[in-house]
Amino acid sequence: MELLYQYAWLIPVLPLAGAMLLGVGLISYNKTTNALRQPSAVLIVSLIGAAMVFSFALLWSQLQGHPSYHHYIDWASAGDFHLSMGYTIDHLTALMLVVVTTVAFLVMIYTDGYMAHDPSYVRFYAYLSLFSSSMLGLVVSPNLVQVYVFWELVGMCSYLLIGFWYDRKGAADACQKAFVTNRVGDFGLLLGILALYWATGSFEFEVMGDRLQQLVESGALSAGLAAFFAILVFLGPVAKSAQFPLHVWLPDAMEGPTPISALIHAATMVAAGVFLIARMYPVFEGIPVAMDVIAWTGAATAFLGATIAITQNDIKKGLAFSTMSQLGYMVMAMGVGAYGAGLFHLMTHAYFKAMLFLGSGSVIHGMESVVGHDPVLAQDMRLMGGLRKYMPYTAFTFLIGTLAISGVPPFAGFWSKDEILGSTFAANPILWAIGFLTAGITAFYMFRMYFSTFEGEFRGNDAAIKQQLKNEQLQALGLAFGPGAMNPAELTAESPNEAHNDHDEHHSEVPHESPATMVFPLVALALPSVLVGLVGTPFGNYFEAFIHPPSELVEELPMFGIPEHFEWGEFLTMAGSSVGIGLIGISLAVLMYVTKKIDPGAIARSIQPLYRLSLNKWYIDDIYNTVFVGGVRGLAKQVLEVDVRIVDGLVNLAGFVTLVTGEGLKYLENGKVQFYALIVFGAVLGLVLVSGIT
Repeated sequence: MELLYQYAWLIPVLPLAGAMLLGVGLISYNKTTNALRQPSAVLIVSLIGAAMVFSFALLWSQLQGHPSYHHYIDWASAGDFHLSMGYTIDHLTALMLVVVTTVAFLVMIYTDGYMAHDPSYVRFYAYLSLFSSSMLGLVVSPNLVQVYVFWELVGMCSYLLIGFWYDRKGAADACQKAFVTNRVGDFGLLLGILALYWATGSFEFEVMGDRLQQLVESGALSAGLAAFFAILVFLGPVAKSAQFPLHVWLPDAMEGPTPISALIHAATMVAAGVFLIARMYPVFEGIPVAMDVIAWTGAATAFLGATIAITQNDIKKGLAFSTMSQLGYMVMAMGVGAYGAGLFHLMTHAYFKAMLFLGSGSVIHGMESVVGHDPVLAQDMRLMGGLRKYMPYTAFTFLIGTLAISGVPPFAGFWSKDEILGSTFAANPILWAIGFLTAGITAFYMFRMYFSTFEGEFRGNDAAIKQQLKNEQLQALGLAFGPGAMNPAELTAESPNEAHNDHDEHHSEVPHESPATMVFPLVALALPSVLVGLVGTPFGNYFEAFIHPPSELVEELPMFGIPEHFEWGEFLTMAGSSVGIGLIGISLAVLMYVTKKIDPGAIARSIQPLYRLSLNKWYIDDIYNTVFVGGVRGLAKQVLEVDVRIVDGLVNLAGFVTLVTGEGLKYLENGKVQFYALIVFGAVLGLVLVSGIT
């Protein structure tokens, strides 16, 4: 068993080796490597599959009670400064390794069908493998410096993948937006790392927490300064996990191919922020101000994302705002001290959100056979409807994901979301009320999405709706800030194929089910979306007995069955209320989009300001565009004016003076001694006269 831990470093190295092999091949033998499409896919899938098997073995070992394993090597030292690198395997690491590798493995299988006709198929697999390796390296990191190294690698890979179709303006803009927004958070994280090292002299998570607490208690460091340091570190997760106010990059990240959307939203980039909060819990839990900031940030993000999602017509953008909202739940749970509940929701959400995103990709794949490779049309739910008849597997798995995220028992999302709401109610009823209301909105917009996509009559051949969508986009041209699949600017730009890049203009009358390589991951992800929540039921919470804050003592795993002292009244009250608000949201969606007894258009017109607020994403992008983008451009123009008129002016003036004086003085250089003597005499006479006057 010890041998298993000694070679655990292979888990991030295996996908890294695959990425390097394909990368070297693409650089050195581009045509040959691109021709080896299927062998390249088999290699990458096999390597991440091996890492997945290794991860399950480690998780099983940890479940059997094996102690945490730490391996360090001296990386740098100078005087009293020592920096170690290595890897650590504990309960949290083992769980995250399994989540990341399973989702990545299924996404890579799905990619074979989705990107089958893309000319950059091999490059995409290389990027996916590097992205997975970076996230796995982050998960096993034993200290904050190593976390930061892989944190930046994850950001770099997201830049490459969001902008994968870089010849499309929307994709190029989206990856830049993600990069710049994350630099803001990462700068705060870097300052926080340096500040904590200055205060504690360590980069180790538990050591930092203990020493910081001692410094505050002894008065050597003020509580306010300690909170400031912790909040600086929290800025990193705010950006990575798309928390308000640094959430604006996440919806635009939909410009990347759908497999990377699934990987980003389920198990890699956005999960990295929540994971770092968990790793930094020894620091955060001893600082009440920092915990409050984390909790309220999560609550605000959850509500904001949900209220924006209810008006989105782009299926991928609707899911993106859903991810933002669910991440808010996780962060809020961490802030109120519900460590296990937050990570439990991270795990359940990873599976059903990966399935939902891959399901949306399957829908887009089917719609493109009808409407062509126009992302505006292929992703707009107003052109869908009735797809359950043509895509039964996609519809069934999408419904499972919708039930899970809506908190319907016994699906996975019910148990994790109910655990968060119960813990939040005990800590702060106001935060609970925000989460409770958000749960109802979530159920509404997710079933709105399901009904609009899979039920009713198919609208994909309706020329009037197509023209209406084109007109809407043209009217909005230039008014919206930021890229995205629904960005009207894309109507005037040539866009590559989302799933294919062939030039076959043949369109069918109706969509079709996706190939087996795309359907299999959907079915595989449906199983944990239904069952994985059972490991965290309040009757016997195996998850929280296994995953708990480092400061808590290890508990024995609970016995199977319902304990005699279980508080049924409390459970039924909290669970019943959360299910009730969800059923209200589902009922409203049925009345609006199935039975048509309520006209959503009439409601939108009656509350036009609120509708426009949601549709325009609370105008946050527009505010950022005006204040930051416009402000930076204005400042750049002013700097250019100073550079041209003052800096260049002084340089040009110096050159002009030199030229004029040189031209004048050259006539005085005639080589006659008498003339030079006359000049000297004149100068002496002038000095005498000046002296006499003074």
